[in-house]
Amino acid sequence: MHIEDQDFFRLRDYVKTNFGVNLEKKKALIEGRLSSLINQQGYQNFHEYINDALSDKSGAKINTLMTKLTTNYTYFMREEAHYKFMQEVALPQWTSKINDRDLRIWSAGCASGEEAYTTVMVLNEWFGLKKAEWDTTVLATDISIKVLEIARNGIYPEEHFDNLSKSWKDKYFTKIGPAEYRVKDIMAKEVVFSQFNLMGEFTRFRKKFHIIFCRNVMIYFDTPTKAALAKRFHDALEIGGYLFIGLSETLGGISGNFKQIAPAIYQRVV
Repeated sequence: MHIEDQDFFRLRDYVKTNFGVNLEKKKALIEGRLSSLINQQGYQNFHEYINDALSDKSGAKINTLMTKLTTNYTYFMREEAHYKFMQEVALPQWTSKINDRDLRIWSAGCASGEEAYTTVMVLNEWFGLKKAEWDTTVLATDISIKVLEIARNGIYPEEHFDNLSKSWKDKYFTKIGPAEYRVKDIMAKEVVFSQFNLMGEFTRFRKKFHIIFCRNVMIYFDTPTKAALAKRFHDALEIGGYLFIGLSETLGGISGNFKQIAPAIYQRVV
């Protein structure tokens, strides 16, 4: 199904203004990801659908639209080097400094929850028997209500576990079907899922974070938006805190407020 230029420009400008997502060169992606949805919902063309979505005061239709355009395939233990750094560097550093035993970690743009749950597994294994002495609840946010529902349900297909060891899969998940698993309560209670637009104000966070994951999210933003978001993350981190971004992303040239420690790992130094 083809989208006319006028409708493309209208959708592009709305999404950029409200969500910071840059669709300037994504016309083919829009057509590819939304055409089947438009047909399924009985619209005759993109014009009808976009009119309806942008005028829907409940926000449900635009939320579905954003989910379709921005959700990528993810899995457990994605970009494993980040979790290794977390265990070998970030956790030893911060647990030696934190007096109130409140370790604050944010999975920003958490999608269907695999990143947040992987973080919980890493924390449980690293702390061991001392885990109960700490508050390590992970905050996981996303703009999409649909993917947050998947994350809260905690049910995942077999192929999402390819990078996860069998011992961890058996320890933290229950098999509920031929190729389907559900997170155990030991994991579910350790994550708070919440809807949040990264273009919104960060004033809701009363305390600063020690670790922030925001991986494979900024690929949707243009350079000024990335720079603005990097500044928000900088201000939301404790001095010495770490920001993990996607391996295909960089803060080079857009933020002098971070020091790069390793590929896609940045530290707030001032």
